[in-house]
Amino acid sequence: MPHPRSFLARAAFTGAVALAELAHLAWDHTHGGIPSHHLFANPELPAVSNAWGAVLLPALAWWLTGRIQRRLALARERGVPVRHARRDVAIGFAQAAAVGITLSVAFTVGAQAVASTTFFGLLLIALVLPVYRAECVLGFVLAMAYTFGPVLPVGIGGAIAAVSFASTSLLHGLLRWYSRTRRQRTARAVG
Repeated sequence: MPHPRSFLARAAFTGAVALAELAHLAWDHTHGGIPSHHLFANPELPAVSNAWGAVLLPALAWWLTGRIQRRLALARERGVPVRHARRDVAIGFAQAAAVGITLSVAFTVGAQAVASTTFFGLLLIALVLPVYRAECVLGFVLAMAYTFGPVLPVGIGGAIAAVSFASTSLLHGLLRWYSRTRRQRTARAVG
């Protein structure tokens, strides 16, 4: 059973995301209508309305804050000071949000070189660092949702998270295998 304070914090954050998205959609509605985006920016493909953000962003916030809370609880059980674990979550969220903001601003002002460099740099970082963590995905998606709507950032964030999880899992597995093999070789040489 989750702690009542963690439930309230999760509900408050999700509520804040929902209110911010509803305010954004209301503003869009009164200023020319809620925009839609064609898949892959191709007018021949279906368009997806930004109104989906009213459902998608709060659901994502609820799910990912639950994952963050579970990871903080595991850290506490392992003896990691809570302030260190919370600091790591805050740093991951802020860094991912900074990348999302950079991509959004670069796209908005037409700085395609900056947008491309940022995106492909993120992909390279995702190969070696765990950007699949909930706080990273949440920061990235929320930072990009204002500019791109909810669907595209969720899709891109999910794809980057999948690449990151697969590559870092493989990398960690290879490092464990190398470490175990090296210990075995050392034990044979000594023994």
